[in-house]
Amino acid sequence: MPETLHLAATSDGIAKAAYLLRAGGLVAMPTETVYGLAADACDDRAVARIYAAKNRPSFNPLIVHLPDMAQVARFALVPPGAEALAAAFWPGPLTMVLPLREECGLSPLVTAGLTTVAIRLPAHPVARALLRAFGGPVAAPSANPSGRVSPTRAAHVLAGLSGRIEAVLDGGACAVGVESTIIAMDGPAALLRPGGVSVEAIEAVLGAQLALPGDPATPKAPGQLASHYAPEAGVRLNAETKQPGEVLVGFGTVKGDLTLSDSGDLLEAAANLFHLLREADALAGPGGAIAFAPVPETGLGRAINDRLRRAAAPRS
Repeated sequence: MPETLHLAATSDGIAKAAYLLRAGGLVAMPTETVYGLAADACDDRAVARIYAAKNRPSFNPLIVHLPDMAQVARFALVPPGAEALAAAFWPGPLTMVLPLREECGLSPLVTAGLTTVAIRLPAHPVARALLRAFGGPVAAPSANPSGRVSPTRAAHVLAGLSGRIEAVLDGGACAVGVESTIIAMDGPAALLRPGGVSVEAIEAVLGAQLALPGDPATPKAPGQLASHYAPEAGVRLNAETKQPGEVLVGFGTVKGDLTLSDSGDLLEAAANLFHLLREADALAGPGGAIAFAPVPETGLGRAINDRLRRAAAPRS
């Protein structure tokens, strides 16, 4: 990949960043919390590249960034409590997990195959200008290698991701400097992550206390369950051949009924994973089984295998 571009937050820089996003590129953008690593949230391959660039070991849900409430309704259902929080805190450092609209066009890598979507309307003027110029949903986790300190300046992004992404759009230092608060609004309002909006302020708007994720009756943060949104069919891993009644999903030299990637390309496999989980489940039918070919435990293979192990885990 060519050297990462350092774009000024001018009309030309924003237009270039939007062009790169439309072409499937990765662009780090400033928000009021931290810099986010943005990609077209409807493009499977672009979203898979986020995980590759960050060296992220698991496919956890990503936050979708939008410019206004009119776009939110395209992708999610907004219950009354969420409408009240949106009126009070959007645009701003609040993320809400909302019921996902069916057939809304988001990549399943963004939602990690869940029936919910995490959405935020950032307040940073440069982020808002880029979102308007791009015109679609943007998936954007923090723009840093997985496990490293979140970046609050363009220089921090370049120190960790230079050469792995197409550009960083420099909007100066982030004002808040901590990630957004995440509230689950697909049931009883629950705190999933504290952040830039205080719990007390949120509870004042809702007129009720937030449930905590540690409470047994409340939603858990996505990705915590060992058996995580598994298909109906049983799943067998590291299969070189298929057994009677199985649907074999191949990879590389192992050919199957379906394939994650004929050429053994981990980026292609990651982009195909959730689509093929659904397709293989439908082919297997009631009482059926799915076998997955071995995938190397390197690079994006770690995230693919993490998801497959969750799919294969005993059901609770």
